[in-house]
Amino acid sequence: MKKIAFVLGNGTSRKCIDLNKLKSFGTIYGCNALYRNFEPEHLVSVDIKMLKEIHDSGYSKTHNVWSYHHKSIDYMHEINVIESSSRWSSGPTALWLAASHGFKHIYILGFDYVGLHDGTRINNIYADTMNYKRSSQNATYFRNWLYQTASVIKHNKHIQFYRIIPNDGYKPLELEQLINYKTVNINEFQHILNNLS
Repeated sequence: MKKIAFVLGNGTSRKCIDLNKLKSFGTIYGCNALYRNFEPEHLVSVDIKMLKEIHDSGYSKTHNVWSYHHKSIDYMHEINVIESSSRWSSGPTALWLAASHGFKHIYILGFDYVGLHDGTRINNIYADTMNYKRSSQNATYFRNWLYQTASVIKHNKHIQFYRIIPNDGYKPLELEQLINYKTVNINEFQHILNNLS
């Protein structure tokens, strides 16, 4: 089993990362519309509309797709049910799932939290597409995502977590103070990948 996992949110900071390159280094967990242009080993979606899109595309018939149990998806028999009472958002749920699979090192990409344009506009690679906000709309409130991410890290002290951000990326104190967490800028991350080669 690979010792490294990559958990991909859909914040715009991960645009410059070659996701295909990551596949040779570890197991990839992704969220929601990622399946449209990339196939992670595990795809997590907790949004009902997004799950319906994934199911109707046929993707979940041949790939590992995960969600919480909900009556409205009972007919989607191929969806893997996440046994957790937390009912978190897709990104933190994907992080929790990766942590539960026994990895020693988990790299987090695209968990940007703050919005674009001075924090006011939605920060998502899939903005302006089906089941997503328009790029002109306000950024989604991120404190819940941040709390959920911190909870996963706090409860898995045996795992080292790394969050990949641009040089000017947001560094929340809630994460920075955790002993098994480290912020890594994108250039440092590219160097790490080169050393793994």
